[in-house]
Amino acid sequence: MSDETTPPAGRRADRTADRLNRQTDIARTAALIADPSRARILKALCDGRALPAGALATEAGVSAPTVSAHLAKLVEGGLITAVRDGRHRYYRLMGPEISTALEALALIAPPLPVTSLRESSVTNALYRSRTCYDHLAGRLGVALMRALLDGEVLTGHDGVHRPEQAVRDRPSAYGHDTDYRLTDTGRGRLVAFGVDPDRLPKRRPAIRYCVDWSEHQHHLAGALGAAITARLFDLGWLRYGVSPRVVHLTDTGADGLRQTFGVAVDG
Repeated sequence: MSDETTPPAGRRADRTADRLNRQTDIARTAALIADPSRARILKALCDGRALPAGALATEAGVSAPTVSAHLAKLVEGGLITAVRDGRHRYYRLMGPEISTALEALALIAPPLPVTSLRESSVTNALYRSRTCYDHLAGRLGVALMRALLDGEVLTGHDGVHRPEQAVRDRPSAYGHDTDYRLTDTGRGRLVAFGVDPDRLPKRRPAIRYCVDWSEHQHHLAGALGAAITARLFDLGWLRYGVSPRVVHLTDTGADGLRQTFGVAVDG
């Protein structure tokens, strides 16, 4: 896929820094998100994948012309970008900060009423295992983080969020209070797994963490979290669910994670 509109990472970082140093039009962005159909479109893109307009129309429950109008507004507002693959056009979030903002809003937004068995199943699936933009979250993401710490792949903290001790850490956001580090042992184990820490993209921090909104513990983010998650998909240990952001651990994946990292997988 070739990107039509996404600026280079350095330019995007400069733009983010510029926004932080001046007044921003929060109301304009909030108005874009406030429309229920556009909110559903953004939620559908929160797993980092690029999706076609038809899939987004189905997810939002609107017609093709209506979704086109919504997508145009979201592109103009800088929340999503369009990419081309041959004659086809796909849409994705402008960056992980959009997903982080949406998760933060989810903490203060009233819950939608669960009116069907399907909605209940989706909610339970999101708690169990989901993507947080391009890395693993939910109970499975937290279990992976715990296993990496117990196995001394990472060091620096025990992975538990303690609100009474937190300085800058908040649920559903990147963490700042803890400095996780990759151990020499961990480097070798990751290379054997198929993830080379020395080949991670330089445009983003290698090791970050999020305070998981459903588990209130840490899950691994950053370039390393994304690389491990991508490897899990490549191996067939994870597969995408029907609903946006939901992922499923395969039987092979459960065995593989247990044997490779000692991940204790619940049902």
